[in-house]
Amino acid sequence: GMSLEDELNASNEYYLKNQQAVIHKKPVPIQIVQVDYPKRSAAVIKEAYFKQASTTDYNGVYKGYYLDFEAKETRNQTSFPLNNFHPHQVKHMQACVQQGGICFTIIKFSSTQELFLLPAAVLFRYWEKRTTNRKSIPKKVISSQGFPINYEYQPLIPYLTKVDLLIEELK
Repeated sequence: GMSLEDELNASNEYYLKNQQAVIHKKPVPIQIVQVDYPKRSAAVIKEAYFKQASTTDYNGVYKGYYLDFEAKETRNQTSFPLNNFHPHQVKHMQACVQQGGICFTIIKFSSTQELFLLPAAVLFRYWEKRTTNRKSIPKKVISSQGFPINYEYQPLIPYLTKVDLLIEELK
């Protein structure tokens, strides 16, 4: 099967083609150090480094709102481990929310193929308490405070219908 990222890329392509939203996967910032040119037409990167920690997976614009989100898969069946997030990712989302952006995570429980859109506010609550409290978000919380997403044909992951609900909450 496709990875969550492939599924989202296909969905974002659909949204772009149908002029519903402009959302792209962010490229990973890489510093190329050494390149070999065995022949004119083929360059081979021999050495490269990550320039800095990347922020989140996706960002873009929808209905005049800035969206910024992370895509995460887990094999866990009852909870989502917080160590799947890096501190700089959460910090980036907090900064975006502070500027009026809409941030969330799309979580896929791969064993059951269940998808949820989890608002950033829920992630932040558990993130703040991760050192003193539990180190994961219970699936019960994700399903009750997040939004289930059902796979469809076009787009495969119709997550913007759930973003509409977040926009309603902002109004």
